[in-house]
Amino acid sequence: MAGPTLGLGAGTSRATSTPDRRRTGLTRMNATDSSIRTAPSRSPSRAERSREQDHAAGGPEARLVDIGGGRLRPASVVLTTSPRTGTTRAGLRWSVDGRTHSARLGIVDRRTRGANLREGWRLAREAGLLVDAVEQGVVSWASSPGTRRSMRSNKGRDTAPERRLRSLLHAEGLRYRVSARPLPDLRRTADLVFPKTKIAVFVDGCFWHGCPDHGTRPSANSSFWEKKLNRTRERDTETNEALKAAGWTVIRIWEHVPPDAAAEAVRAAIDARTSGP
Repeated sequence: MAGPTLGLGAGTSRATSTPDRRRTGLTRMNATDSSIRTAPSRSPSRAERSREQDHAAGGPEARLVDIGGGRLRPASVVLTTSPRTGTTRAGLRWSVDGRTHSARLGIVDRRTRGANLREGWRLAREAGLLVDAVEQGVVSWASSPGTRRSMRSNKGRDTAPERRLRSLLHAEGLRYRVSARPLPDLRRTADLVFPKTKIAVFVDGCFWHGCPDHGTRPSANSSFWEKKLNRTRERDTETNEALKAAGWTVIRIWEHVPPDAAAEAVRAAIDARTSGP
C-alpha cells in the first residue's frame, strides 16, 4: 500500500487570474488551513509522527500488533488520498525484521487528518488487527520507576508459574499447545490449549487480572489503572463466555496457586472430558 505524499508547492502567482495548478505545483489545501505558505513546509520528525499516532490511537500501548512468537510491534495508520477522486483511505502499517507489512482498513471521511487517524485506529480495532496491551503485559507507559519495575515482572508468556505447570503435566505424558488460540477466529490466547479435549488453561497474573488476595493498584494515575484493570477482567469474562459457548472448558489458575494443585485441576478437567457421561 502506497504511503502518503507530504509537501506543499512553494511557488505562488502574482497574477490576478487563477493560476494553473499543474504549472505552479499548488495542491489543494485542507479545510483547516487559513493561508498558503510560500516557504516549503517542514516535514515532521519521527518523534512528532510517533506522538501523532499515539494521540490518535489512545496511547502507545494501543498501537501493537502480534507478529507471532510472542513478539509485538508498534503499527501506524497511514492515510492515502486519491488525486483523482479525493477519497481518503486508511491502512495499517508495521515493520518486522526490516520488512514492511500492511493491511487495508477502509475509507475515512472526517474533516481533519487527526480525526481520520482516529477513525483508522477504530477500524483496526474492529478488524481485530491489534492486541490488548494489558493482556500482553506491555509496560512502557508505566507512570513511575517503581510501577515500571513491577510491571516488567509480569511477562506475557512463559512465566515461572506457567513453566512449572507445564513441566508437571508434560511429565505425566500430557501434550498441549503453548500460548495458542483455542478458537482461530477469536483473538484470545490461552497459556495451555488441549485441542482434543477442548480445554483452555489460563494462568492469570495477580496484578493484571485482579486477584482478590494479592491484586494491587498503583497509587499514581489511579483512574487510568482502574480503567485498564477493569477492562482486563471484562475481557476475561468475555473470553470465558465465548469459549464455553463453543463447547470448551475454561480453567483459570492464579499465579500464586501451588503447581501441584494447578496440575491437579487440569488433570481433573481432562478426566471429566475423556471419561464421558
